[in-house]
Amino acid sequence: MDPAGGKPGDSDTAAQAKPAASCRTAFERVLVKLSGEAFMDSTLGYGIDTRTVQKVAEELAEVQSMGIQLALVVGGGNIFRGGSDSAKGIDRATADYMGMLATVMNGLALSDALEKEGVYTRVQTAITMQEVAEPHIRRRALRHLEKGRIVIFAGGTGNPYFSTDTAAALRALEIDADAILKATKVDGVYDRDPVKYPDATMFNTLTYLEVLNRGLEVMDATAISLCMDNGLPIVVFNLFEHGNLRRLLLGEDVGTVVCSDK
Repeated sequence: MDPAGGKPGDSDTAAQAKPAASCRTAFERVLVKLSGEAFMDSTLGYGIDTRTVQKVAEELAEVQSMGIQLALVVGGGNIFRGGSDSAKGIDRATADYMGMLATVMNGLALSDALEKEGVYTRVQTAITMQEVAEPHIRRRALRHLEKGRIVIFAGGTGNPYFSTDTAAALRALEIDADAILKATKVDGVYDRDPVKYPDATMFNTLTYLEVLNRGLEVMDATAISLCMDNGLPIVVFNLFEHGNLRRLLLGEDVGTVVCSDK
């Protein structure tokens, strides 16, 4: 799988790759990666909390009104995750497909919440289900973004054994996004779990190799490698602190940036 659209080993791959962007800059087109946990009802530990989804939609609608082009990739861990304990005993490929269907449910819920905020959206799925969403077509997604619609990519990559992190990296490269914004419930990337260790230190900037060598839980290794090979920055930030997304997109020092140079 070659994210730049060429064949593995092409001599011009490096030339086609996007140059490493400045670690702190304003963005015009971004892809926001939302985990399934961002939709979850914390009191139950699973499912979709419509109040939480609405808060996320409000944050997204605010920055979309600034003229920034937004694409989203959603996870499905709040409903079903292929690699989780709940999937034990199920064939891995089958479990992964079930997880992909869970992301479609989250995508539809988020689309509904955004539409209620007056934002036009399109849900595109990697698995064809034309009654509820568009099939993923790159040129159509680009046209939607240019028209000011938020595009929600669901269904992962459409292939088992690939995470929604990898789907986020792939889709961000396809739409020529300026960065991936990894939305979390913590302020950035820490050297240790900040929930368990109050003295944990947050990184301001990391390189891709530091993330891989330290085993930091930013995104999975496949996604990090895709971003590294194409110079695509990743910003890990707290979406649930009001105004964070807007400040980040305006170039302020928010979250942890992963890029080629520190």
